[in-house]
Amino acid sequence: MDELQVGAARVARVVEFSAPVGLGTGEFFPGSDPALWQAASDWLVPEFVGSDGQVRTAVQTWVVRSEGKVVLIDTGLGNDKERPYVPVWSRYSSDYLERLAALGVTPADVDIVVNTHLHLDHVGWNTRLDGRDWVPTFPNAAYYVHRADYEFWDPQGPHTPGFGRGNQNAFEDSVAPVAAAGQLRIWDGERHSLDAALTLSLAAGHTPGSAVVTLESGEESVVFAGDLLHSPLQVTQPHLASCFCEDPAGAAASRERLLEAAADRRSLILPAHFQGTGAARITRRDGRPAIDGWEPIQTSAVSG
Repeated sequence: MDELQVGAARVARVVEFSAPVGLGTGEFFPGSDPALWQAASDWLVPEFVGSDGQVRTAVQTWVVRSEGKVVLIDTGLGNDKERPYVPVWSRYSSDYLERLAALGVTPADVDIVVNTHLHLDHVGWNTRLDGRDWVPTFPNAAYYVHRADYEFWDPQGPHTPGFGRGNQNAFEDSVAPVAAAGQLRIWDGERHSLDAALTLSLAAGHTPGSAVVTLESGEESVVFAGDLLHSPLQVTQPHLASCFCEDPAGAAASRERLLEAAADRRSLILPAHFQGTGAARITRRDGRPAIDGWEPIQTSAVSG
C-alpha cells in the first residue's frame, strides 16, 4: 500500500470514521464570521464542509515507521465503548484492527502509542474488551501521555473539564487500564524525544496537555498536529477555536506558534481530523502561513 516517505521514515493512516459531525461551522467554531466560511467555500466544500454547512471530519490513526519502530499517533474511537453523550460513537464497532493489519501491523508489532490528548476520539483503541475487562490493545507498546492531560482528565482529580460530559468513561476504559498494566509513560515539560527523528512538544490550549509530534528525517519535516487544527481555514485564520477547546485563547496561541514554525520549514501538517489527503504543505503568502498544496497519503479506511 502507498505510504508517505519522509526521509528514512514512512507514514500511513487508518481512518476509523469519516462523516459530518452534526455541527455547522458557527457551532463548531463559536463566534466565527460566516463571511469567512462563505469566502472559502469554493475549496472547503464538500471535503471539509458539507453543502449543508455541517463540518465534515475524520477520526484516524497516523501510523509511523521510524528507526525500526512502529508508532501509532492517536488511537481513535475503539469498539464497545459506552459514550452516553455521543450516541453516534457509543458501542461503536469497526474493523480497525483488520485495517491496521492491511498496513502490515499487528497489535504485537506496535512499539509506541502517542495520545496527543485524552479526548475520547484519540484514546479508544488504547484498550480492547477481554471478557469483562479492558486490557491494552497493544501489549508491547509504551503509551505516552502528557502529565497535564493525565491529571486534568483523571476523574479522581480536582478539575472539572468543560467537555467533561462528552468525554465520560474515556479515562476509565481507555487510560486507567493502560496505567494499571504498567504501560503508561507520563511525560513532563515542553518536549520529549521518542527517538532521533520523533519529538513530542506541548501545545496546550485544546486541552492542558495537548501535544504535537514532529517527525524530522532527511530534509523533510512533518508535524502531526492533533486537534490544534479542525479545519484548513484555521491555517489562515488561527484565531478560530473549536467548541471543544478548554482554553480557546491558549489553543489559538499554540496554533499560531505551530503554523509560523511550519511555514519557516515548509513542513507538512497532518492534523487528526482532516479528511481526504489530510496532509497540508505550509508556506508563507504575504508573510503569513498558508497552504501550498496537499500531499497524498494512502488511506486504510474502516467500515463500521
